[in-house]
Amino acid sequence: MRLAIIVINYRTPDLVEGCLASLEGQVDPERDAVVVVDNASGDGSDERIREMIVEKKWEKWVRLVCSPVNGGFAAGNNVGIRTVDASYYLLINSDTVARPGAIGCMIEALESKPGLGLIGPRLEWPDGTPQESCFNFRTPITELLTGARTSVLTRMFPGHMGTLPVSDDPIEPDWISFACVVIKRAVIEQVGLLDEGYFMYYDDIDYCRHARQAGWGVLYWPKAHVVHLRGGSGPVKELTKKLKRRPAYFYASRARYFAKYYSRTGLWLTNILWEFGRAVALLRETFGKKERHTCDREAIDIWANWLDPMRLPGGGGGGGGGGTGGDGQA
Repeated sequence: MRLAIIVINYRTPDLVEGCLASLEGQVDPERDAVVVVDNASGDGSDERIREMIVEKKWEKWVRLVCSPVNGGFAAGNNVGIRTVDASYYLLINSDTVARPGAIGCMIEALESKPGLGLIGPRLEWPDGTPQESCFNFRTPITELLTGARTSVLTRMFPGHMGTLPVSDDPIEPDWISFACVVIKRAVIEQVGLLDEGYFMYYDDIDYCRHARQAGWGVLYWPKAHVVHLRGGSGPVKELTKKLKRRPAYFYASRARYFAKYYSRTGLWLTNILWEFGRAVALLRETFGKKERHTCDREAIDIWANWLDPMRLPGGGGGGGGGGTGGDGQA
């Protein structure tokens, strides 16, 4: 096949329908395939999707694969990737709608650049307002800046701020959101599949980091537009917005990432830097009347898995990726 498109469902059949409808005119049934992976939803949504495929007459280009377990975003995508041999793999959240021409636009750009391994579109809200989807790699200093959120420290470490400004021109960031990403088969053959040690979050930054270490380029391509209904496939973004406590899997993924790239000692140092930054923010909140920007119990939750940060995950959710965010807020 030329292109395999992987869509993960975890109790979001209505979103899956909207996503598939946006792909209908952009895939060639003779060369492309769409694989919907149900991540053991257990709510009957797999049957709804199966019926939907028949009712909409999508059988020629859409297939449903049911995973026996919910292994999360990375594991679900790997299930889909293993079912199809293709030159390109598009991982796309169920809470997305591809604008006309977006898929072909990204494939064309990938084909024109031999050293390019991954490409992501401009993610936007339904009204066309762009979303941040390009980032620098997260480092221990990034966590200091995240905890503090003060311009004094930000100016001292400008290269460590995670989120990059929205660009109208193509750029090559360290990593891009996997809410929608096209990956060349050659990258997967060299780097491997997504790390299933991440249940949700940090899997995208991890994969881009591996790809870059292997010499592949990562490109943001704003000529392709994809609507992203952020938070539709998982609760983290909404909880973060309300400063509510995030699920344990978010912090488990965070711990895995920092231990993987900076060692267990580096993870501890990272947490200490975050706590120092939080102390700075707390002083500003107390005496400068600044509003709190951290989530409930975050100062405790960042220590999740600190004794065994590489252990395999478990838990609910697992419907979509979408970027960890430069400020630590998904």
